[in-house]
Amino acid sequence: MKKILMICAVVLGFAFTASAQDSGKAEFKFNEEKHDFGKIPQGTPVTTVFEFTNIGKEPLILTEVRPTCGCTIADYTKTPVKSGSKGVIKITYNAAAAQPFNKTIVVKSNAVTPEKYLNIVGEVVAKPATSK
Repeated sequence: MKKILMICAVVLGFAFTASAQDSGKAEFKFNEEKHDFGKIPQGTPVTTVFEFTNIGKEPLILTEVRPTCGCTIADYTKTPVKSGSKGVIKITYNAAAAQPFNKTIVVKSNAVTPEKYLNIVGEVVAKPATSK
């Protein structure tokens, strides 16, 4: 019985130590993780900015920000974001096809949550035909 209690204590000790180490890592806190553009006119690119704060203790480094389709372009803070500081991820969507859209942007970093997903949604509406 003593052996079982000792093994449980050791396992719990390792678990607490491992979780305590993660608490010092960098971590995101976004102002929003999904942006709704609503209805936008066809042929007019639209842009939004996802702002985040590093709420961890270590600097936050974005290693990759990858849209899941070629109709979306991402630009982002390339320098390490210090604890308590803010960074941005700027997303531009090319509204070429008249249809609803739901696009995902994959954000990879050194954070406690190493992979985050941001979404943009909306509906591209056709421009009215012009008469000559």
